[in-house]
Amino acid sequence: MTTVPSADIVKLLAPTGRLRAAINIANPVLVQTGAGGATSGVTVDLANELARRLGVPLRQVVIDGAGKSFDAVKSAACDVGFLAIEPARAAEIDFTSPYVVIEGVYAVWADGALKRNDDVDRAGVRVAVNKGAAYDLFLTRSFKHATLVREEESFEVFLRDRLEAVAGVKQGVVRFVAEHPQVRMLPGRFMEIQQAMCLPKGRDAGAAYLRAFVEEMKASGFVEAAIKRAGQEATVAPLAG
Repeated sequence: MTTVPSADIVKLLAPTGRLRAAINIANPVLVQTGAGGATSGVTVDLANELARRLGVPLRQVVIDGAGKSFDAVKSAACDVGFLAIEPARAAEIDFTSPYVVIEGVYAVWADGALKRNDDVDRAGVRVAVNKGAAYDLFLTRSFKHATLVREEESFEVFLRDRLEAVAGVKQGVVRFVAEHPQVRMLPGRFMEIQQAMCLPKGRDAGAAYLRAFVEEMKASGFVEAAIKRAGQEATVAPLAG
């Protein structure tokens, strides 16, 4: 079990006396929004448990996008966040190991020419992505020919401008396809998204405590139970070697 945090650790992780957690509601696998804007899900459960162990109140900073969440953690406007591990982000904020693994997939027009994931990276193919999302960063590194169209609402721009494809988290894409019979999901996945906790650079002892906390939450079954309670599908990440 994670040791009781010292006063110094508490000060590093909650310097204002409250744990300010960036809660990204743009990822429906990790955060669900109910009536009146109340949030729930594995992200919220982890934030609440961390605040409880630190002995401080939790302040949820609700944010509608991964890019905005990254900025909030990088600037230390938030003390912890929940983001996919990406090299570009890891250069500016510190990550734990992942706590869940989810899939990045494409949706395309059912009557279109794209049949496989490998078909997408072609000249003339435009792919809608949520700006700053993990799959935006991954595809920015990976694409050689296709063009990324970055918007706050990728599904909307895909439909409006009849782009060739839209990338997203599998669970969100499945729901989108179910609501739009003219669209289908390509088989398989184009990336594995490793979701982790993160915090601003320069809080090394706090980062070490947070890494141990995440490992305990996986090993104890806390993460798996939170995912099931939320009615979501995601794989609990393996314990760090």
